[in-house]
Amino acid sequence: MRKTASIFSFIAVVALLGATIAFDVATAGDKHQFVGASKCKMCHKTPESGEQFPLWEKSKHANAYAVLATEEAKKVAAEKGIENPQEADACLKCHVTGHGAPAELLGTKYDKTEGVGCESCHGAGADYYKKKTMVSIITGEIDGATVGLVIPDEKTCKTCHNEESPTFQGFKYEEMVKKIAHPIPEAKKAEYKAPAEG
Repeated sequence: MRKTASIFSFIAVVALLGATIAFDVATAGDKHQFVGASKCKMCHKTPESGEQFPLWEKSKHANAYAVLATEEAKKVAAEKGIENPQEADACLKCHVTGHGAPAELLGTKYDKTEGVGCESCHGAGADYYKKKTMVSIITGEIDGATVGLVIPDEKTCKTCHNEESPTFQGFKYEEMVKKIAHPIPEAKKAEYKAPAEG
């Protein structure tokens, strides 16, 4: 009797495991791939578009990975028992875009040395970075969330800017968001919404 119960328990575990794997495979198509900031740069670098990429390049976010190599970062890490902050999950989760994502979701242009890039705040961009898709989002033809676009808010920022950070000194969202503001100019939005000539 015990042997039969053990066999049924084993079959139940295998069935449950199989169902879990099938669920993961079925939902894998709902995940978006990280493509790297260079893909965003193509359309977000000129004054007419809002110069989002150059603003990001000058930001602390762009240097988030590099800062982990500084002596100050190494000292903070050592106090936490971390030998190399550029290799520690505890540090990389907030200093690298897409850290911890499965390898298949890291595209060929993905580069962890970009630090906290566009996709850290706006979501993995493979399914929305193309101009046609972005225009469709701006004009309201499609919902950006369906293609992975995230509209960041205070909660998004506080994923990393919180007490877990060993250098945290408080976070004033309204003040900080102004420092990194990079909207698409209204003139550019209007251009996208203008009726096509023809």
